Amino acid sequence: MRLRTPSALLGAAVLVLAGPPLISSGSGSDTGTQIPGLRLMVPNSPGGGYDITARTAAKDAEDAGLTHNIEVFNLPGAGGTVGLSRLVGEHGNGKLAMSMGLGVVGAARSNHSPQTLADTTPIARLTEEPDVVVVAKDSPYKDIEQLADAWKKNPGKLPAGGGSSPGGPDHMATMLTARASGIKPKDVNYIPYDGGGELLASILGNKVAFGVSGVGEYLDQIKSGELRLLAVTGPNRVKGLDAPTLQEAGYDVDFTNWRGIVAPPGLSEAQRDKLTGLVRKLHASPEWKESMTKNRWDDAFLTGDKFGEFLAAQDRRVVSVLKELGL
Repeated sequence: MRLRTPSALLGAAVLVLAGPPLISSGSGSDTGTQIPGLRLMVPNSPGGGYDITARTAAKDAEDAGLTHNIEVFNLPGAGGTVGLSRLVGEHGNGKLAMSMGLGVVGAARSNHSPQTLADTTPIARLTEEPDVVVVAKDSPYKDIEQLADAWKKNPGKLPAGGGSSPGGPDHMATMLTARASGIKPKDVNYIPYDGGGELLASILGNKVAFGVSGVGEYLDQIKSGELRLLAVTGPNRVKGLDAPTLQEAGYDVDFTNWRGIVAPPGLSEAQRDKLTGLVRKLHASPEWKESMTKNRWDDAFLTGDKFGEFLAAQDRRVVSVLKELGL
């Protein structure tokens, strides 16, 4: 995920391998990717970006014959830090991994979590995507300019919903859009939800004036007409969707989100290599490439120590941008 503003650069991108128990006809023995009893944690509610990415990845791993009997489970709470605490407590467990992204980086900071991503074993960053600004189909706002005009007049009375805690991607994208619209970030009425699934119900129920979340989370609702897409936060338009970038519309925001995978601390080199090897094979599979295209995800593959360095840089940038925005 990239974020570029005149004074800050924030990056991000993530994957989650998760899904219901799967049985594959492929043995995976020739690739060395079998991890019997592998469990994949999603640290937010079903229907969010971590969850969608996880279940997609689990199915693709099955279809590619890489492994089988993957168990996925959701452990929501505190923007992902409940799951993070659980993961860190599973020291040496090479059969557990967790989907995560910028949202967990921000939540660990905003919630003053005693555990951070520095306490985990970095496995891989896989995907990157822009956020989208959406409203319900019966919203009075037909384009981003109408929304911005109403928002500027009374930011406190136009609640903005996001699927992440303060410091997470949807929060950051909302605040950067506010600043670019001439609104003080401190005046924004931001309502956090535990993932895009929970946020969707509030958008459709008109409990928030608009929502900000990942494009892959709301593709179906946008295509069906349940949601009206007003703008995308990334540097380019999303193929197949009729909406401008914020930059095209005159707002100086360039922001993309990322998702990836981490594992518990204390893994042996063999355990870490096994998990990384599975993700490498998944990343190279035609099944995963097709899913990337279908979900409008961009490739952001990065593994091991380089991913760990990226996570540390993301933590520093979250702190920097929050300070810059006065948050």
